[in-house]
Amino acid sequence: MPVETIRWIGERGGHALLIEQTLLPRESTLLEVRSVGEMVDAIYRLAVRGAPAIGVAAAFGVMIGVQGERDRTGADLLGRVRVVCDELAAARPTAVNLFWALDRMRARAESEAAGGADGEGIVTSLFEEGLAIWNEDRETCRLMGVVGAELIADGATILTHCNAGALATAGRGTALAPIYEATEQGKRVAVYADETRPLLQGARLTAWELMESGIDVTLITDGMAGRVMFEGRIDAVFVGSDRIARNGDVCNKIGTYSVAVLAREHGVPFYVVAPLSTFDRDLTDGSMIPIEERPAEEITCGFGTRTAPEGVGVYNPAFDVTPARLVSGIVTEAGLIREPDREKVEAVLRAAGASLSGS
Repeated sequence: MPVETIRWIGERGGHALLIEQTLLPRESTLLEVRSVGEMVDAIYRLAVRGAPAIGVAAAFGVMIGVQGERDRTGADLLGRVRVVCDELAAARPTAVNLFWALDRMRARAESEAAGGADGEGIVTSLFEEGLAIWNEDRETCRLMGVVGAELIADGATILTHCNAGALATAGRGTALAPIYEATEQGKRVAVYADETRPLLQGARLTAWELMESGIDVTLITDGMAGRVMFEGRIDAVFVGSDRIARNGDVCNKIGTYSVAVLAREHGVPFYVVAPLSTFDRDLTDGSMIPIEERPAEEITCGFGTRTAPEGVGVYNPAFDVTPARLVSGIVTEAGLIREPDREKVEAVLRAAGASLSGS
C-alpha cells in the first residue's frame, strides 16, 4: 500500500479517518469525521476525492449517521437512513460511485426492514455493508493493477492526468495501480504527471504519492502533454474515471479529453482504469453525464492568491467526457475491455454479474 487514504476507526461509536487532501503536499494531516455534515463537507471541498474513495466515504457517512440510532424501530431507522443518504448524495453530482454506494446502503437497510429487523439489526447490517464496500474497493484496486500491469512493458514511461492513485481509493488506486503492480513485478516504470489545473491534483497529489512510493515521476503542466508525446517520451496514457456510460464514453477530470485527442494524434495508447461500479448503465452515452461546475474562485484565486482581474467571467467545469472511440481500452477488475463500445461494455457487465444502476 502506497498510502492509506480512508479507514474506519473503532466499532459502534467510531468515526472515519481521512487524509486531508486539501493540505497536501505542504502538510500531511489526518481528518477525523464524526458527523454526516462533516462528511458532506469533506466530499464537497475535496478533502476526500476520487470516485472510489468518495463511494467509501459515503458508506462511512451512513454508518456515522445511524450508529447512535439503534434504539429506533425498524421503520423509524429506515427513514433516518433515507434522510442521511439524501444529504450525502447532494455533496457532488458527477462521481457515480457516490450514488452506487448510497444505493447499496439504502437497499441493505430496506431489505433488513422488510425482513422485520429492528433498529439494532439494521444498524448492524449497515456496518457490515459499509465495511464490505471498503474491503471490496481494496481488492478491486489490486485486481485492476494486475490486469493493467500486463499493458506496461519494462522501461515504459506513462503519462497520467489528475490523481487516480491510492489517494483516490481505499486501496492502491485505479490508474496508478498498474504502475505499482508493474514496479513490484520488477519492471522499470517512469511517470509523467500533468499538474491538472485548476486544483493541481497531479502536482499536489500524484507527484507526492509517487515520490512517497519511490516511483520515478516528472511533473509537467497540462499544456506540455502534447509536446512530450511529440518528442516520443510517452509509451501509454493511464487515467481514471468518475463515470462511464454504457457505450464506453468516459468522464474524468477536466483536461482528460484533450490528453486523449493528443494521444490519438501521436499514436499513444490511451487506457482508462476504473472499477465496474463506475459504469452507469442508465446512461446511453457521455452526453447524459452531469458535469459539476466548481466555484470561479478556484481559477481566479487559486490557493488564496488572485491571478485574474476582479469581475472576469469564469467557466469552471470540473470534468469532461472522452468519447469511446478515443479509448484504447478500459481496465476493470474483470479484465480489459479493448476499444470499448456498448456491446463490449454490456457483455463484461453481464459476465461479471455486476449489480449496477439500471441492471
